[in-house]
Amino acid sequence: MQKIKTLVKDLCRLGETLVFKDEQIVKLQSEVETSQSNLQQFCRATKSELAQLLTGEVQKESDEQLQLQLSAFEDELHQRTSELLVTTIERTTADVVTSATTALVEIPSDDVKGRIIGREGRNIRSFEQITGVDLIIDESPEVVMLSSFDPIRREIARVTLMNLIVDGRIHPAKIEEWYQKATTEVERLLIDSAKKAVTKAKAGPMSRPVLEALGRLRFRTSYSQNVLDHSVEVANIGALISDEFNLDTAQVRRAAMLHDIGKALDDTWDGPHAIAGMNFLKQFTETELVLNAVGAHHRDIVPSSLEAQVVIVADMLSASRPGARKVSHEDYLRRMNALEEIANSHPGVEKSFVMQSGREIRVIVKPDMMSDLEARQLAKEIGTKISANREVAGQIKITVIRESRFIELIK
Repeated sequence: MQKIKTLVKDLCRLGETLVFKDEQIVKLQSEVETSQSNLQQFCRATKSELAQLLTGEVQKESDEQLQLQLSAFEDELHQRTSELLVTTIERTTADVVTSATTALVEIPSDDVKGRIIGREGRNIRSFEQITGVDLIIDESPEVVMLSSFDPIRREIARVTLMNLIVDGRIHPAKIEEWYQKATTEVERLLIDSAKKAVTKAKAGPMSRPVLEALGRLRFRTSYSQNVLDHSVEVANIGALISDEFNLDTAQVRRAAMLHDIGKALDDTWDGPHAIAGMNFLKQFTETELVLNAVGAHHRDIVPSSLEAQVVIVADMLSASRPGARKVSHEDYLRRMNALEEIANSHPGVEKSFVMQSGREIRVIVKPDMMSDLEARQLAKEIGTKISANREVAGQIKITVIRESRFIELIK
């Protein structure tokens, strides 16, 4: 019985082998017939037709080789770019400074609160009138609070109050005197901070008005990211990228250091902060490359150089790297989910992803349900809906992706 089973298995394997051989024979016959047909066509062809046929075959082979080389080059470029960006971020990670609209000032004892308030509140009224800052005195032990939306005004008030407490003589005349001294001290602090930042960024010499504006960025934040530290980080990131591509690194450093200077300007400068900063810098001896890079870093105008493109990339990397801009985790998730829900609510959308801390939305649509023209219109519709309902401030890039994929498995 065992011999019979073995014989049956052998016969089955032999049958499978014969079937495979038959398939091979059919395939070879088909190839032979194709070769014969090509040979007959070749024999009947004229000289010009032969030349055209051979040229087509050579062109086809060249195209295939070129496509293979291009694919290999793209893979290598992608890998190199990824390594460069990751290394750049790791080398330039800076501390994140969180600021608020209030400042706490410690006092030696609660008895000082009464002296700060003064008889019938004259001292506190004088302080608020001179500094333009709210002075809040409550039941909190040995501490008072300063409140103002203007961080520089709040800092001057803080220094004024600290000096008054040390002096011990708190009355309207002394408040005025120490306020003037605090204003001078903070202005000097702003210049020193700007000089240190410019030196750290290796951005070259700056005129005093530019340094004064840069110094004000020390007390300004964007999504809890200190703007002056952010500018230094962008300069260092931009320099590393620029070096890799043999660009003008000095110009990249300078433009990156100055790119957010418009955030330090008052409302007399019209337009977005990028344009306001560019117009402000036109008063000084900045190059056209730097001016364009500053004005174009949020693409309010078209970047005219590769250096300007580098500043754009460096700004995005600094702003979107993990931990750069701290917000409440729950608020962050809610806002990101809201953006994805807006994109997913449109017919034909397969899925969407919020990227770069909410700065970009990538929307993948079903190609059989939407044409290229409809995909373009979808991007505009999503943008309009987000503009009307979004809770995330700043510029958001919307990318709609429509692609067809054809997959064949060969065994």
